[in-house]
Amino acid sequence: MKTKQIFQYISYLQYPLMLIALFYAFRPYTYGLGLKPETSDLLFKDINNVLVFMGLGISFSTLQDTTKTQNKLSRKIWENPKKGKIAIIAISLMTLFIIVNGLIGYFSTTDSRLKELSSGIIILGIGMIGLLKSAIEMFENHRKDKNVAIEKEYQ
Repeated sequence: MKTKQIFQYISYLQYPLMLIALFYAFRPYTYGLGLKPETSDLLFKDINNVLVFMGLGISFSTLQDTTKTQNKLSRKIWENPKKGKIAIIAISLMTLFIIVNGLIGYFSTTDSRLKELSSGIIILGIGMIGLLKSAIEMFENHRKDKNVAIEKEYQ
């Protein structure tokens, strides 16, 4: 078995991790969304768990093979130079926003619940960095204008 294939199989762990995040996202609805003082701690813990498991799920999704597209929509985006650049800029800005807000929250508060929530935000941002790297690789591998130039060069 090739190393690339092993990582491809490991990337499927993203699905159970995202399901766990989804579980924690819906869990607050079972106890009233923190409207009672005794459930507000649970709400913060559940939101933090959502962020942590989403960050881990996104990190595992970046282990997929970037030479293949997953669906028609992603192929349309990564083959088009303009749409690909817009997608990379959007992912970059979102990643920067998430990490900066996580760091600001972590270093500017003394409340342990908010500090823990900020850690979850930072983990999500780290996962987004991996997603950005994969997006750049997808863009490089699937660009129509680059592939046409390479084909002309070899003819």
